[in-house]
Amino acid sequence: MSRQARLPHLVLVGRPNVGKSTLFNRITGTRRSIVAPVAGTTRDVISVPAGWKDCAFLLVDTGGLFGATTDPLHELVVEHGLKAIDAADVIVFVVDAREGLVPGDEEIATRLRRTGRPVIVAINKTDDRRAQSRAYEFYRMGFEPVYEISAEHGTGVYELLDAAIERLPRRGPRTAEEPEETRIAFVGRPNVGKSSLVNRLLREERVMVSDVPGTTRDTVDVVLQWRKRRLRILDTAGMRRPGRVARGGQVEAVSVVQARRAMARADVTVLVVDAVEGAGDREAAIAGEAAEAGCGVVIAVNKWDLVKGRGQDWVRAFDDRLRFQLKFLDYAPIVHVSALTGERTPRLLEVIDRVAGARRYRVPTADFNRFLEAITATHPPVSKNRRDVRILYGAQTGIEPPTFVLFTNVASELHFSYERFLVNRLRESFGFEGTPIRLHVRRRGRARQQQE
Repeated sequence: MSRQARLPHLVLVGRPNVGKSTLFNRITGTRRSIVAPVAGTTRDVISVPAGWKDCAFLLVDTGGLFGATTDPLHELVVEHGLKAIDAADVIVFVVDAREGLVPGDEEIATRLRRTGRPVIVAINKTDDRRAQSRAYEFYRMGFEPVYEISAEHGTGVYELLDAAIERLPRRGPRTAEEPEETRIAFVGRPNVGKSSLVNRLLREERVMVSDVPGTTRDTVDVVLQWRKRRLRILDTAGMRRPGRVARGGQVEAVSVVQARRAMARADVTVLVVDAVEGAGDREAAIAGEAAEAGCGVVIAVNKWDLVKGRGQDWVRAFDDRLRFQLKFLDYAPIVHVSALTGERTPRLLEVIDRVAGARRYRVPTADFNRFLEAITATHPPVSKNRRDVRILYGAQTGIEPPTFVLFTNVASELHFSYERFLVNRLRESFGFEGTPIRLHVRRRGRARQQQE
């Protein structure tokens, strides 16, 4: 597996709660990093392609380093942050003007001097008049240049970016077109192994993994080059029941919103299920959201190494029970995998690729109408209003997901069971594996009926 052609890395570092995520969102024009008045909100390393003037770069947001926090995973946060620093081309060291220079800042400064990378100091929150008198303290660290900014209001950010791109290496011209990108969202309850599975596919510890529920907060995305295909993998926070999310506070609520947005922009959603616990109401609800979003779906049953060896009868019973529990996803392929051992993870990528291709497939109009003619001859349409309805012709009007319009002789909806029958036959005939299919029924215009 080869890596994406590398963009220069602009990495934001600093103590917890100094405003790195606010600055990240300001530069990218997104809300990709969760912002909350809780030290240690950001855990994973978040990266998004960005640009300023004629310079493209990868903007990287890290968790808070060496500051006061009660986060039980802080050591892991620091470990991942230091890896991001090692990969940096230019570092923006974000500090808090309201608090002034504190020992945590000095410890980070010592680390950054060892890297030999260009360091720009961003003194944040200088819109607070009381903080302006303390800004001078940060000049003692010896880094140049130093910029006084307000990430919240945008003051000084443009000047900071001008300085950053002067120090970033420029990316060479492309020698060939980059392949089409497939977006893949990994979703599921907390602790089913989404992040472990993502790390296994990437073959590196890119995403933070812990036994602590809710370890992943932000949606983390990373690009993987696989068989000349470009896959953007989105690792999302665990999605609990709404009542539990409410008790989890603002950070968890925003995490779940980000997970839903990831599904909405994904080409394929991988619903990760625990092989030991099986699926329940939470998975069924997520399945319904995925189907509503119109993305392709693959069900990955993780931790298969813990149940392996129970025999084919047990496997068939497990899959039958899973199909019953996830009625919305009767079309989604099931892959039994183990993030721990890597078993069947290559097959998971192959299935994802097939589902992404099926979601983009367009049936030629002539083939679709031959299909309709053959199907309706043996199984005449059934109307919701029990009227004498005939399907005259049809066409595929869209992809992602595949969308078809059927023109009928009378204004009537087809019975839901007949629509389901047509959708299943479409899957069998044209290979629409793992993707929802949309059917719309319209009455043919009167002018055309009179012409015929």
